[in-house]
Amino acid sequence: MRRNWRIFCEFFRTCLVEELEYRSEFIGNLLSSLFGVGIAILTIQIFFYQTNQLGGWAYADVLVLLGMFNTLQGFINFALRPNMSRLLLHVRKGTLDYILTKPVDSMFYVSFRHLIFWRLIDVFLGLGLIVYGLSQKHYVPTFGDCMVFIISLFSSLVLIYSLWMLLMTTAFWVIRIDDLSFAFDSFFETTRFPIGMYQGWLRIVLTYILPAAFITSTPVMALLGRWNSVTTLLSLVVAGIFLWLSRRFWRYALRSYTSASS
Repeated sequence: MRRNWRIFCEFFRTCLVEELEYRSEFIGNLLSSLFGVGIAILTIQIFFYQTNQLGGWAYADVLVLLGMFNTLQGFINFALRPNMSRLLLHVRKGTLDYILTKPVDSMFYVSFRHLIFWRLIDVFLGLGLIVYGLSQKHYVPTFGDCMVFIISLFSSLVLIYSLWMLLMTTAFWVIRIDDLSFAFDSFFETTRFPIGMYQGWLRIVLTYILPAAFITSTPVMALLGRWNSVTTLLSLVVAGIFLWLSRRFWRYALRSYTSASS
């Protein structure tokens, strides 16, 4: 674990040096992120022109939920997205050979080798939107709320990583699919709104099969003081199970990998 942390710090340093070569892009990226957040808020306001609640959530609550979604999306675009798309190319071109021969865990390497730092703008904008939503609700989270929020946020990040890794690992068999990440994006977009607004079989799938409810709703409920210890522990257990599954699936997939020299 300590060794992987040192390697990640080196990845962090190297990618940061590369990003600093294009500092002029920062302003454009900031404006683009601000525009995206503005459009999302406008969409929510359109919903609330017709109703006082959305899936049982008030306007301020949904703002906090949107902020959480934006924060998690920032982390995804910072670390996961630039690496997962490269995994497809590694498998297709056979360049995964170079990674497998390195003295480092291959799953860790393909997951965190490339980082896009300007995407952290979305994280800070999301956190700002969370603070704004809490101020609209006139609620100040307690110390206990914040601790449960941190635990739930960690569980959400692990769950997001595990689900995406499970999906992208299928590239070892379906290498003709150009953008498997599109399927994950479609799933992740469902977490932008309260799970309660979905009905029928879709709500069952997003709650019990693909645990979207744990990704954004659980951390937000913690910030709003509506958490309970059972849900928090369950989120950790679910994240741990999916991480274990993704790890096992990766090792199984490597057995099916045909290297460039084969």
